[in-house]
Amino acid sequence: MHIIQRMMYGRYGTDQLSLFLLAIYVLFYLIAMFTGLIVFNWIGTVLILAGFFRMFSRNLERRRMENMKFLHLVKPITDWFRIRRAVHRDREHSYFKCPNCGQRLRVPRGKGKITITCRACGTAFQEKS
Repeated sequence: MHIIQRMMYGRYGTDQLSLFLLAIYVLFYLIAMFTGLIVFNWIGTVLILAGFFRMFSRNLERRRMENMKFLHLVKPITDWFRIRRAVHRDREHSYFKCPNCGQRLRVPRGKGKITITCRACGTAFQEKS
């Protein structure tokens, strides 16, 4: 273990983009294995090499910027899944979107038809909870 720590000293290591590249590599490897198409194997090899290059790189600032751009790109997707998971788990509330500004609003479930006022823009609308 001490040898690996010394080898990785001053190098970037893993981040979300590197793990994403690894996951895509595994996906392409499985596709190549089941379909027999060598092109997926080559694409997967390029992706895993890019991931290793990022992990062993000493240009820390550039790798951080690449990861920040990646996270900025996937943020809408991860936010969508996070909201869906929260809505699915929360059985005590209903969620609505403000028709004016798009703000997500949470109201108690089972209250019948209620008037909801948006905190962000002040728009009032009626929904059935």
